[in-house]
Amino acid sequence: MRRIHVSLLLTLSLAWSSGCPTGGIMPVPPNVITGPLSPLHAVPDTAAGGRFEDALGRQVLLRGANVNSLGEYWTFDPDVAPVFPLVADEVDLFAGIGWNVVRMILTWSLVEPSPGEYDAAYLDAVEDAVRLFQSRGIYTLIDLHQDAWGPTLAARADETCPTDTSPAIGWDGAPGWATLDGGASRCIRTGTFGLREFSPAVVAAFLAFWSDQEGPGGVGIQTRYHAMLGHLAARFSPFDSVIGYDVMNEPNAWSSITLALAAPGQGLDDQTATLSTFYSRAQAAIRQAETDARTPHRMIFIEPSPDWAVSTELAVLPYFQHDDQLVYAPHIYQGGITPGGLSEGAFQDAMDDAATFRGAPILTGEWGTGPTRATDPDDDYFERHQDFQDQFRMSSALWQFRVGCGDPHAASDPYQGVDPGMWGLFDVDCPSNQTLGFREDFARVLRRPLLRAAPGPIDAVRWDRQTGTFQASGTQATSGQELVLFLPVPVAVGDFEASGLAGLAPGTVEGPGQLWTAAATGGAWQIRVLQLP
Repeated sequence: MRRIHVSLLLTLSLAWSSGCPTGGIMPVPPNVITGPLSPLHAVPDTAAGGRFEDALGRQVLLRGANVNSLGEYWTFDPDVAPVFPLVADEVDLFAGIGWNVVRMILTWSLVEPSPGEYDAAYLDAVEDAVRLFQSRGIYTLIDLHQDAWGPTLAARADETCPTDTSPAIGWDGAPGWATLDGGASRCIRTGTFGLREFSPAVVAAFLAFWSDQEGPGGVGIQTRYHAMLGHLAARFSPFDSVIGYDVMNEPNAWSSITLALAAPGQGLDDQTATLSTFYSRAQAAIRQAETDARTPHRMIFIEPSPDWAVSTELAVLPYFQHDDQLVYAPHIYQGGITPGGLSEGAFQDAMDDAATFRGAPILTGEWGTGPTRATDPDDDYFERHQDFQDQFRMSSALWQFRVGCGDPHAASDPYQGVDPGMWGLFDVDCPSNQTLGFREDFARVLRRPLLRAAPGPIDAVRWDRQTGTFQASGTQATSGQELVLFLPVPVAVGDFEASGLAGLAPGTVEGPGQLWTAAATGGAWQIRVLQLP
């Protein structure tokens, strides 16, 4: 098991033993909006690993992608949009990959453009998106996204950066009124680990946030953030298709080891406790809002510091007293955009971390790399990553579905007739931002069998690409519970071998694929699909 902050863990272990909830889901109050998707809850399990279950008691595996259509980003060229609007036809393509969850990016700057004032029209657009995905059988994880604090911390027009530094670009997240950077430099040291995260202005803005520095109206900046989270929870927790909230993407809280490497001489203290306090307050704000609104308590997704994907030994894990609806959500970029190769170790590290949160289930909220690797016959990164997800029965969201040329992730490209190799499922010409088409060859690599719902805990699931064989099994099925399996291409009943299951039949078509259902007879079950093309 990876290194942990022992003194903090001991303190919080005592807190857990003195009255923290230990099992079950929160009772569902009346007057709840219902929909076509069965609501999900977390089932912690320190032995086998936590899992997602629906209201019928079925284990659900979630696979999908990030969608940034509702995010606000700094743009290096005002004429080149960073995002594309969400349209129904593209959600159909999303569903056609077999995916059943979207990590929907929201930004604080759009939710709360002025202190204490929430943009109702923006939240209406979020609701429209939730309903659109719901209509396609897709759950929504609401992600409060930030990168390098916010869009206002790009280098000033008149800022001269010293030798060995370069001007910072802006990113996404916090509104300008919440950016208390104290006039710090917006120049980045060349070669700095993390780069954007260690711009002096970004560091200063986060320090002000972690200390809840007083902002407009005499209210602490972090206090404003938690009130915003509560407002979102009251608005969206009534929807059964909303599985919960990723309360901050890649929070900039660092261990003393990382700070010594990335910010030497700045006198910064280990920030483990600050992140733990942040998550504790976030949980309290969300739960109070849900209770006041008489809605179910949805899941809360927490992340370690973003250096987890570089080295789990460096990362901050936010230990705090929590309820049983917690999900651990590290970004498994190993072998994708971080040094080193992809291996089983990263997934085992995630499992070990989750065990310290009482066996919370895992959803890796980001993973991936450039799409050209999907079509390289000598590169099986995407296939192996998904194989590991199956092996560990882990849920995931690819980074990302659709990208515009103005996305700051692509700002390092000069856009002088050079294709920056935009990520996502759509080929885009830059700098014109014209969509050239859907990357079907990439989608084909991502389109694979997915056991969407199992009649009880899943013991094993495996897709063998070489033989075209898929199999899954369990031992604790409830009689009559329905299994739901997505297959990327239509097959016949004769292509199956099954035990402990009855009434195997094809259902609705999802793009080029198909959903199959069967009812468990109780106890052990197994399903095997032979010779998928």
